Amino acid sequence: MAGTLAIDLGSTTTVVAYQGSGDAAPTLLDLSPISTSDPSVVPSLIWLQQASSSQPLIGRQVIEAGLLEQGGAGLHRDFKRRIGAEPGTEPEAGWLSPEQSGQLLLEQIWQRLPEQLQPQRLVLTAPIDSYRGYRQWLLEATSQLDVPEIALVDEPTAAAIGAGLPPGSRVLVIDVGGGTTDLSLVALEGGEGKAAQIAQLLRFGGRDLSASRQSLRTARVLGKAGLAVGGRDLDRWIAAAQVERGGALVGVDPTTPSLLHCCERLKCELSDAEEALVLWSPGPAERPLELRLSRRELEELLRERQLVALLDDLLEQVLAAARSCGVEPEQIDAVLPVGGSSRLPLIRAWLKERLPQVPLRLERPVEAVALGALRLTPGVTVKDVLQRGVSLRCWDQRSAEHRWHPLFLPGQPWPSEQPLTLRIGCSRPQQTELELVLGEPQAEERSEVVFVNGLPVLRRQSAGTAAVEAWAQQPAPIPLTPAGEPGSDRLELRFAINSRGDLTVEGRDLSSDQPVPQQRLGSVR
Repeated sequence: MAGTLAIDLGSTTTVVAYQGSGDAAPTLLDLSPISTSDPSVVPSLIWLQQASSSQPLIGRQVIEAGLLEQGGAGLHRDFKRRIGAEPGTEPEAGWLSPEQSGQLLLEQIWQRLPEQLQPQRLVLTAPIDSYRGYRQWLLEATSQLDVPEIALVDEPTAAAIGAGLPPGSRVLVIDVGGGTTDLSLVALEGGEGKAAQIAQLLRFGGRDLSASRQSLRTARVLGKAGLAVGGRDLDRWIAAAQVERGGALVGVDPTTPSLLHCCERLKCELSDAEEALVLWSPGPAERPLELRLSRRELEELLRERQLVALLDDLLEQVLAAARSCGVEPEQIDAVLPVGGSSRLPLIRAWLKERLPQVPLRLERPVEAVALGALRLTPGVTVKDVLQRGVSLRCWDQRSAEHRWHPLFLPGQPWPSEQPLTLRIGCSRPQQTELELVLGEPQAEERSEVVFVNGLPVLRRQSAGTAAVEAWAQQPAPIPLTPAGEPGSDRLELRFAINSRGDLTVEGRDLSSDQPVPQQRLGSVR
């Protein structure tokens, strides 16, 4: 079954999603025996018996073998964060570097894909701050994979699109990973007549596109802050608190890997329950001990450890940077928590308290990035992409002349996720109708990768500002009652492209407050 494979390589877990060419919705892949369930994810863990071992244990295999608790040089974890960020990092004591660990995990996932799946394209996600280095590593890491198309998209954009936010949104993404907490306020590409974000192609038809003229396609960062405190630090705090309680845990080292693993389970259960209980075995021949924790106790512990104060500092840094860009907190469209530990009620309550006016999007925090990567990849949910743009001739009151205003740009996907709203005015006194003159930008030729029918092709495309050629067949004008005068906005119009490729318009008359009925203006291409 041909389709697109998305891999969200994470510091703690890796999500693998697939969407066949005829599937209405994507699915998370169960890659037994390396993936866990509910939801199906692959723990980002690698175990090598020796540095040169050809039979690594991956993901769930590491946990079930008890090697996560054992630790040691053969255990490779937390390597994603260092890929692309620290070029030239040497492997410790001859073991795998972060780049080698990531490549091995990708290869092992690829080998375990169900036989009936035939990925025609692979899309991965990358942090904004190490996007360029990550992109170069990805080309090398996937050079041996038998897939004709490879694409990359930044994580905040993928998370926002996966959570159902429209292009052009300003989104505060709080990512509580295993070892770090990051807050990023980003402005997504698209909206207001701009082309929406699409995953950046790195390979097409087996051809390396790294040297092509594609521009860097990431969300615009308005503010970013982070610190080296994450989910595993919370596990250590819980373990230390359990030991301090005394009883059977007196004298136990709170950093014991098996104890930390049980404390992680306590933390995860308290995301949904008020009380949690797990059993911890100090040794093979010893009686298991009960570890209990309530949500109230956990939240008191996290406050004592100054987690809320740390989050306050990060948020203030991000909002201060946003204000310097002219963006106030009330202009943020949504807050999006991602990462397993972001499910903690304390963190979500903190977000609601600090940003009460901003909607909190809680949809699928673990899978949102991978699902968004699929939505951003041509040929999956994008029905088509404009090969040519569409412009509207408008009266410019400042220059007192008509100018072409772009409505939809080449490369913009359709049907429209939301209409483009414009206000336009009259150009002469006592105007009884307003013409809608539409045109198509004409291209000066150069070599470029563009998208046709939702798929990329190599062709010659415009370089710089292009002239506009008016459509041969123009739509009927919109009547104005009463007649209009220059100097003020008269119509508020909403332009959209429907599923048939028709350009439509509707709106209202600002003078009479009467609706402008929807009409078809023509077909796009």
